[in-house]
Amino acid sequence: MLKVKELFWILPRVFWTYNMDKEIFLKVNIVTIFPEFFRDPLNTSIPSRAMEQGLVEYQLVDLRSYALDTRGTVDDVPYGGGSGMVMKPEPFFRAIDDLKPSGPVVLMSARGSRFSHKQAVRYSMESELTILCGHYKDVDQRVADHLATEEISIGNFVLSGGEIPALAVIDAVVRLLPGAIGDHDSASSDSFYEEPAVVSPPSYTRPSEYRGYQVPEVLRSGDHAKITEWKLSMVRNSQEK
Repeated sequence: MLKVKELFWILPRVFWTYNMDKEIFLKVNIVTIFPEFFRDPLNTSIPSRAMEQGLVEYQLVDLRSYALDTRGTVDDVPYGGGSGMVMKPEPFFRAIDDLKPSGPVVLMSARGSRFSHKQAVRYSMESELTILCGHYKDVDQRVADHLATEEISIGNFVLSGGEIPALAVIDAVVRLLPGAIGDHDSASSDSFYEEPAVVSPPSYTRPSEYRGYQVPEVLRSGDHAKITEWKLSMVRNSQEK
């Protein structure tokens, strides 16, 4: 398991030093009525590698196990009428009472603020992160007002529940943990890494020609000054779109 003495985060770049004095990892609690939804994604690629290295621990919490009845009821009709079902507050509150999380409690919600790389960096510096996944029409507002510390959205579109957005947040956060990605420069050169946020330039690899499509000549020139100039021009072009 990775041991770390000090973890220095200096935006917009990340620096760390390693020592055997102290363990450090992020615990992610995922509260959902579909825990099985997460098992394959979290056992794949970077989320899995980070877990194997002891950088992160995932805890899947079945919300139905905190229902007040034996049927596992977690939803009910909305007060004031309207279509759809609303997720009840009691299971969420009871789950958090049991977890006693020390870090942010994030409700995935269409009403939330737009998730950003800056937030991913902030979450990656926490020792614990709890994500609440809604479903059905909505979640009882008392969960947002009195239980969650913040509400997060990943865009202006509708999904069946909070599980897919939760996975997006987890992946964005976990890949920032030191050691999760073998090549740190790969993470530090990602789109939106710098402030103000920008996208990275286009990338190419071998072969240099495929089906008549060529890699830009400047990238094959070996002239680092011209390559840097080309990359900056591509970034500027993307900002103007």
